[in-house]
Amino acid sequence: MDSIIHEPLRLKVMLILLSEGETSFSYLVKKTQATEGNLSRHMRKLEDAGYVKVKKFFEKRRPKTTYKLTRKGKKALKEYIETIESIIKEAKESGEL
Repeated sequence: MDSIIHEPLRLKVMLILLSEGETSFSYLVKKTQATEGNLSRHMRKLEDAGYVKVKKFFEKRRPKTTYKLTRKGKKALKEYIETIESIIKEAKESGEL
């Protein structure tokens, strides 16, 4: 299990980025209902891991930050999902689920 992705807020963010593509910080705050400070710390972890690419720029003289999954991030998320699916399959086959 990838401990970077396994944290619930980071997993939620990665799934949003996978489905939505490049996404603004403000949109992620709304979708995750996280505080800006908390989300910012988690985004830094994803960025440091190479899972997301951050882009900072000005739009109509206002600062804007967007995030996008990297190839490495997509691969890591795919592997994470496959691991979860495997665990669920094993639990079903053993009668635990």
